[in-house]
Amino acid sequence: MSFDTLGLQPAILKSVLAAGYENPTDVQAQTIPPALEGIDLRVCSNTGSGKTAAFVLPALQRVLNARADPAQRRPKGQAFGPRVLVLAPTRELAMQVAKAAEVYGRDIPGLKIATVVGGVPYGAQLAALRKPLDLLIATPGRLIDHLESGKALLGHVEMLVLDEADRMLDMGFIEDIERIAAALPASRQTVMVSATFAGQVGRLADQILREDARRIEVANHTDSHEHIEQQLMWADDLSHKAALLEHLLTERELQQAVIFTSTQRDADELAAHLYDLGHAVAPLHGGMPQGRRNRTLMALRRGELRVLVATDVAARGIDVPTISHVINFGLPMKAEDYVHRIGRTGRAGRNGRAITLAERRDAGMIRRIQQFTTQAIPVGSIEGLEPKRPVPELFTRTPRHVDRPGHRHGAHRGAPAHHHGHVPQRGEGAGRGGPRGPARDGGFEAREGGFGRGAHGAHGGHDMRRDARPAHGQGHGHAEGHRPHAGGHPGGAGRREGAPGRAPSRGARGPGPR
Repeated sequence: MSFDTLGLQPAILKSVLAAGYENPTDVQAQTIPPALEGIDLRVCSNTGSGKTAAFVLPALQRVLNARADPAQRRPKGQAFGPRVLVLAPTRELAMQVAKAAEVYGRDIPGLKIATVVGGVPYGAQLAALRKPLDLLIATPGRLIDHLESGKALLGHVEMLVLDEADRMLDMGFIEDIERIAAALPASRQTVMVSATFAGQVGRLADQILREDARRIEVANHTDSHEHIEQQLMWADDLSHKAALLEHLLTERELQQAVIFTSTQRDADELAAHLYDLGHAVAPLHGGMPQGRRNRTLMALRRGELRVLVATDVAARGIDVPTISHVINFGLPMKAEDYVHRIGRTGRAGRNGRAITLAERRDAGMIRRIQQFTTQAIPVGSIEGLEPKRPVPELFTRTPRHVDRPGHRHGAHRGAPAHHHGHVPQRGEGAGRGGPRGPARDGGFEAREGGFGRGAHGAHGGHDMRRDARPAHGQGHGHAEGHRPHAGGHPGGAGRREGAPGRAPSRGARGPGPR
């Protein structure tokens, strides 16, 4: 199947082909035709599947159809509000959608696109809302601000899209979404895109979609991620984990890496530590000013950064094909976030590696991740950096050798099915492990001594105690012009992202059917 068989208008088709795309992905092939018919849709698709183009292209076609209908033409100079409203959980993802709309709509004369997101001044947004508008891409919190002030006109919205609906609900936006939906015409078309429709996501879909809404499920969390080699490495303590990380960052095949941490402070401090070791690195999290986040992402895309240290919220939606490695230095809060994390690599048909560095205290979350994905994560080690303490009983103690120099794996991509990694059965270990303990919530300082202290100090770990943090504002020549800040930030020390309210945000890119 090719794009010219989907019923897209010539102006849109021309832009898609000019962007280098001839054949739609599975989610695009299944979503675009019913979306063009105006049918409400529940689209269940994972990151990297091409879901952005699956709703942006029908949205652009709706604009063209309205322009061709004399009854729907709008008088020039009057503000009617957008025809299409897209809600996204974060600033970066909203900008990614806007960029995609610009790319695919480049041959639509006078296309008006605006973004309304937190973290940027109100003035430019108010000016855009007063002008004629075709597409509005917004985060729920900032749009509610404009709706309450009477500046956002939503009475003529013909199509509502909820992108990454599951993440918006995780971030506490359900009441904002309900209020926004209530302000829209009942005759609108609604498209919900989510990695899952279980729980409150499904209940919200029942509430705002028509009864005859069509469900499209292209991929789910149990997919094998055949382009991504997953691996689990056990660490005895924080210094051992740091030594493993430093070894991984020296691998020749590493082009660019995203390292995930659990808190904003961890991201700042780990980036500062890696900068001191000579890496081209920068942090990315929701506590950073929007301008700095934009410059960091641009530096990553230009190849000026080799390593990005990020939180879940900030990095979700990043689409940079040259990211060859994802390293989970801190484990996610939810098992489903693991799937979104590893989806930052292995994109655009390339192969990638996703390595999780875990301590014994993380065994409960590892179990939950494996239960969620229904797959065992192959266990491996690095020669000379093997764990000295016994690994949790859930996993093999005796990894076998593979051909990667210096590495030992319990299994690997393409390995025989009889590897020794344990696949948890349904219900096994559910709820075990409990919270990962107060030490994790406090970031690096919560663990006595920080890097370079403990059983694996001889492996080359470095001290990350509070008094060892570099000062802010000292020469960093990459994304921001100064070294990564290892101190506090808005929102408090060690806080996790994704709390309700005017929420922090994450990840970005648009061109191409993503």
